[in-house]
Amino acid sequence: MKVGILAGGLGTRLSEETTVKPKPMVEVGGQPILWHIMNIYAAYGFKEFVVALGYKGELIKDYFLNFRHHAYNLTVDLKSGSVSIHEGDHEDWIIHLLDTGIDTNTGGRVKRIAKFIGDETFMLTYGDGVSNINIPALIDFHRRQETLVTLTAVRPPARFGQMVIEDGHVTEFKEKPQIGEGWINGGFFVLEQGITKYIEGDHTAWEFESLEQLAAEGQVSAYQHDSFWQCMDTLRDVHLLNKLWQEGNAPWKVW
Repeated sequence: MKVGILAGGLGTRLSEETTVKPKPMVEVGGQPILWHIMNIYAAYGFKEFVVALGYKGELIKDYFLNFRHHAYNLTVDLKSGSVSIHEGDHEDWIIHLLDTGIDTNTGGRVKRIAKFIGDETFMLTYGDGVSNINIPALIDFHRRQETLVTLTAVRPPARFGQMVIEDGHVTEFKEKPQIGEGWINGGFFVLEQGITKYIEGDHTAWEFESLEQLAAEGQVSAYQHDSFWQCMDTLRDVHLLNKLWQEGNAPWKVW
């Protein structure tokens, strides 16, 4: 099963980083968050990706075109021009990079991914969120539901820390636990090709038009994931993800 990744947005809420690079190329632990997302899927054996490019997509192309040369030790023969890559654990991924337009909305990007993949079920996620989700369990859930869409419902981290109060005394402080109120769309979709009928064109918003119509027709299932999930919307989120990685406490590192 192939994995589509939406990587074309402007990332305006993270302008400190995205003025010079697309949001999926913002680094966590020295690697773009896009690399982290791919590793989550690859850990479960899903290693073919279709990446929808838009804003500064050429930087994502350059990253993968030069990936092996940057990631591994090299021997360069200046006389012949030959380059040898030393042995190591090389990613055995196949990556399709689709130019989907700078101004294309999310629905248009999803539709282009679906058309490229063809007549088969596929997975999809956003290029700015990581999780310790069990991908095979997600797929099994989708197959049992028999809907066109399964999305992963998550509880976002609480904005503030919490206090535990007993008999008028504070007994414990908890720093921003993963118990934000309500469920939200956390990405990590499984999709059937029938979803393309619900995407009018490049201007269509996947979240606010397509999914709402699909849900109204009973075609959206929710896989409830109440463990770790974190998006990267702000500079604070970038710092949090890097802190978790540097401390060796990155729940999404399932590889």
